[in-house]
Amino acid sequence: MSSTDSGSLERRLHELEVEHRDLDEIVLRLSDQPGIDELLLKRLKKRKLQLKDQIARLKSALIPNLDA
Repeated sequence: MSSTDSGSLERRLHELEVEHRDLDEIVLRLSDQPGIDELLLKRLKKRKLQLKDQIARLKSALIPNLDA
């Protein structure tokens, strides 16, 4: 993997981590409110899980392949 590809992946990883952190905060705040739309909350949690999976895939892609 070239350094350009690695840099691009690292930037994307950072963007996803920020979005995941923001969603986490939103979900926490919304779950404390009475009468919250449960469907909205479920969608936000599902998006958080999708982001978590994407983050894990990117982190795995950034690990150097050590075929020795």
